[in-house]
Amino acid sequence: MAITEEKVGSMLPGAETGPAETVDMAGLLTAAYELGDMIINSADAADYEYWKNEVAANQPVQELVRQFAKAKELFEECQRFGRFHPDFHAAKDKVKEIEGQLAEYECVRNFKAAEKALDDLLYDVSHLIARAVSEEIKVPANEGKGGGGCGSGGSCGCGSGGCG
Repeated sequence: MAITEEKVGSMLPGAETGPAETVDMAGLLTAAYELGDMIINSADAADYEYWKNEVAANQPVQELVRQFAKAKELFEECQRFGRFHPDFHAAKDKVKEIEGQLAEYECVRNFKAAEKALDDLLYDVSHLIARAVSEEIKVPANEGKGGGGCGSGGSCGCGSGGCG
């Protein structure tokens, strides 16, 4: 089921009669819950949930996730002092190494793809809602839509999501 600007606009209270002078909070909340249910019942959400459970059930992946968390914590500690920290490059390399090992698992690759698809859907919906209200409303950008920090290979290029 596609979520379109017309569908989002028609869900807003007062849409059928023109702009409302006051906000019908009950109607707005009902529409928000309906929209949430549509997203929850989408194929993107189902894929995300399926691959999330597959990753959680995979013991070798979970061990790598624990190792990754430790390596990321060490890298964050080194990052506080920058590249001049004596262990900075080793910590960065360890994070990249474990990320590479995780990427070898099909369930992890599929989970990341499903997560991105759901993230894109949520961004698109928030963008549609904002545009239904006003063209001037700012919508925070996500990684796929113009954002990008460390976790998306941003300024430091480490891809760990841990430096900020």
